[in-house]
Order: sequence, then structure tokens, then C-alpha cells
Amino acid sequence: MSTTSEYAAPAGPPPGRTFFGQPLGLATLFFTEMWERFSYYGMRALLILFMTAATTGENPGLGLDVGTAAAIYGLYTGLVYLMSLPGGWVADNLWGQRKAVYVGGWIIAAGHFSMAVPSTATFYAGMVLIVLGTGLLKPNVSTVVADLYPESGAARDAGFSIFYMGINLGALIGPLICSFLGEGYSWHWGFSAAGFGMVLGLVQYKRGAHLLGDAGLLKTDDTQAELAAKTRKFFTGFVVVAAAIALFGWLVAQGVIPLTLTQIGTRLTTVILGLVGLYFVYLLTLGGHTRDEKKRLIVILWLFILAAIFWSGFEQAGSSLNLFAQDLTNRNVFGWLMPAGFLQSVNSLFIIIFAPVFASLWIWLSSRNADPSIPLKFAFGLIGLAAGFFVIAWGAANATAATPVSPAWLVVMYFLHTMGELALSPVGLSSITKLAPKRRVGQMMGVWFVATALGTLVAGLVAGSLETLQPFDLFRTVAMILAAAGIVALLFSPAVKKLMGEVG
Repeated sequence: MSTTSEYAAPAGPPPGRTFFGQPLGLATLFFTEMWERFSYYGMRALLILFMTAATTGENPGLGLDVGTAAAIYGLYTGLVYLMSLPGGWVADNLWGQRKAVYVGGWIIAAGHFSMAVPSTATFYAGMVLIVLGTGLLKPNVSTVVADLYPESGAARDAGFSIFYMGINLGALIGPLICSFLGEGYSWHWGFSAAGFGMVLGLVQYKRGAHLLGDAGLLKTDDTQAELAAKTRKFFTGFVVVAAAIALFGWLVAQGVIPLTLTQIGTRLTTVILGLVGLYFVYLLTLGGHTRDEKKRLIVILWLFILAAIFWSGFEQAGSSLNLFAQDLTNRNVFGWLMPAGFLQSVNSLFIIIFAPVFASLWIWLSSRNADPSIPLKFAFGLIGLAAGFFVIAWGAANATAATPVSPAWLVVMYFLHTMGELALSPVGLSSITKLAPKRRVGQMMGVWFVATALGTLVAGLVAGSLETLQPFDLFRTVAMILAAAGIVALLFSPAVKKLMGEVG
């Protein structure tokens, strides 16, 4: 028996109207994600700088050492994306993607406003709220985008590229405003600006919901009673797990469990890899999938590994590269000291410029049967990222606090990172929706963001090496690992493409 009219489709968009040639509902999702990314990247630009800032002075921070701050940064950003897995499950089974996005957005806003209160307790409480809210919002807004395109293919790729431009419009503006307020006046002003951005996104999301048709609504055969029972069971388990984690954190803080944050991060990385491995073993053996679906699940696992490696390098932007911008980059602009966080917007500016170019490029190549395969695009992404790190390693070779380098080194690096990102990230979002079995799309989107979680977690741990390594050594090592991964991805791309079957 189907659910009641609570999940019935609203009226669709007026005929004939489009958003950059795409379904009009994409505009609602574009601006929702734009404001969510404004809040996330605006806060992220401040995070490690605030944690490492001295506890005294006009704009005091937490006074943490780089290793501890980087471990916290890695754990936080990793958990933000790790929560996408239960967030995808909640949407698929309990709420639908539309409701998950809305509820998650309000939890995110509450988290930013909590961080705006100048106390250590509210700072960490805010981080927890943002982790929970982003887990609900982030995977599910992308799934709603996919629902706007009944047929996969180049049109969906183009839609995701435009949607990705919205992500980066928010990521461009957020660091500029939040860094200007946070570094120039008060860290907590910057955190509050991030909260206001999320609220604006929620207001327009609610106003534009009618443009989405039935995209993102819950699709289930459960009765209301069955749905309510499933909801109670899930949230009971969630409370138990949350209480266990809170107890563990308290025991670590009290020294009862002798673990450092770096050790926790390292062990969490191992746990994530183990859980993902077990999850795919379950899907391939007991998931009830066809032979073709199993092949595509293997492809998703391969893309997961490549994406995790990619994000472990790319997400140095908010940690080691942000510290490099603050400590070893000449930010003097006609006598004005530019906030370090401003350089966090360079990548997003390039995305906005080149995302439409890449969207058009994929369609043009597809029309000529010359579109590179998904695994080949992933290889290009890793190679582009490696090239960027070779550039910044070169720039860092002679950088000191007394002789800081030009911001041009970071700009060129971010340009190369952008080329790699556009080859991998929006294509990855679209490819998961194509490859995933229909009844597991939300869960596979969660898996995609778990790859980001794993990458960002590793990125934070790697950034902590700045306490013992010079930036040149760190960036060169990262570049070499990424280049090796890109070459391996390039060599294996024909075999992976074969497993994909007819999925383009």
C-alpha cells in the first residue's frame, strides 16, 4: 500500500521556462546548494586559522598547535561527508530527499549560529550540528538534481555541471565575506555570516519547491504505520550511537582512553575503509543484484577509491594550503593585508568560468562519439591535481616568513586543480546516479560522499605533517602520490569502461 497524499507530487513548473536550458527546478536546487556552500566554505576558510590563532589579542582564537588543529579539521570535514551515508538512507527510506534537505539545512544554520557564540563549548557544539545537518542535505540535494532528468546521458552531465557552478558560486562568495569579517574583525562574526547564508538558502528552497515536480519525494510502498515504526527504530539506534560517541569523546578528554586526535583520525580512516569494503561485499553477495548491476557496483567501488585519493589532495586547500597562504604568501595589496581566506575563493572563481565550458565540451564530444569515458575523466582529474601540487611545491621551495612568495603560485596551482576537479567531481556526481541500482541511488550518493569524507580526513592528517615537514617536502610528496594514482587510473580505464556496459 502506498503512502498518503503527504508525498503526492505538487504542480510542475510552467511549460516553456528553463534555467540555462535546463529544467526550471534546477534553479531552486542551484541556489539552495549555492547558499549551503556559502556557509560551509565561508566557515571552512576560517576554521584552521581560528583554531591556530593565539588566545590573546584583539581577535583571539583557540591557540592550538598545527598538528592538533589539523587533526580536528580532518575529523570534522571527514565526518561532514561521512554522515552522508545515513543521511542518504534516511532520505531513501523515511523522509524523501526533499524533506532531508530542508531539515538538514536548518540544523546547519543552527550549527553556524552556535559557533558565532564566543565560547569553546558552543564552537564544538556548532561543529557537531553542521556535521549532522550536512549529512542530511549534501547527498540528497544532488539526488533531487538527478531526479529532474529521467534519462541519463550528456543532458544530465550538463545539468550537473551547471549545478556544480552554483556550488562554486557559493564557495566563491562565502570565503570573501566570512574571511573579511572573521579575520578583519571577529572570528565569530564570520561564523554568524555563514549561518545567515544558510537561512537565505532555506527560504528560497521553500519558495521554489513547486518547481521540482515530484523530484525528491519519498517513494515507498510502506504504510504510515510501517513508516512510523521504521522511523522510531532508526532514531532509537541513532541516539544510542550518538551517546556512545559522546561517552568515548569524554573518556578521551579525561585521559581515561589514552588516544591523541591524530591516532583517532588514523583509526577512523581504517574503520571507514573496512566498513566500505564490507558494504560492497554485502551488495555483491547478498544484495540481490543482477550480473550487470554487480559489474557497475564494482565500477562505483573503483571510482570511490580514485575519488578518495583525489580529495585527500584537493582538500589540502582548507588546511595546509590555507596555512601556507597565511604564513608564507605575500598578501600585501597596495598597503592592505588581504585576508588569507580570500585565496580560498580562487578555485571557485575558475569553476564558475570553466564549468559551462566543460558542460558544453562534454555535449559536443558526445555528439561526435568522442566523449572520454568516466574512468578516463577520473584519471585526467588526478593528473591535473598532481600538476598543481608540483607547481606549489616549486613555489614553496624558497618560501620563508621573511621572503614570502607571490600569490601567483597559489593562483596557478588552483587553476590546475580546477581543471582536475571539473574532469572528476561533477562527472562523478552524475556517474553515480547512472551506475547505481535504482533502489540504491540515495545510498550510492552517500557512498560517493564517504569517498570525500575519507579524502578530507586523510587531508587533515597529512596537513598535520607541517609541524615536522617543510611545505616543499609535503607538497612534493602529495604531488608524486597523486601522479602515480593518475597513471594507474589511466592504465585501468579501458577495463573499467568495459564493466560499465552501456552506461556512458
